[in-house]
Amino acid sequence: ALPHARLDGLERVVGVFIMLEKPIDFGSVDRQPVDIAFALFAPEAAGVEHLKALALVSRTLRNASVCSKLRANPDPATLYAILTEAQATQAA
Repeated sequence: ALPHARLDGLERVVGVFIMLEKPIDFGSVDRQPVDIAFALFAPEAAGVEHLKALALVSRTLRNASVCSKLRANPDPATLYAILTEAQATQAA
């Protein structure tokens, strides 16, 4: 799941990774329950920056290998490493 919003008062794009213990119905296209979410918040005036972040997170979470690694490694430092490694790989 990738909930996102533009918020007044933010100075930069901020993301929050969420891994749920119990999957929930999120009304996803594939009708599968959601256990991984990444909430993305952007300043009201963030145009391209918001869209680029949204696209990057979307590409990352569509990668089955990345999602499997995330599910298998609940340690916050490991999660961060997996997410930033995925970002670096996609940027190359």
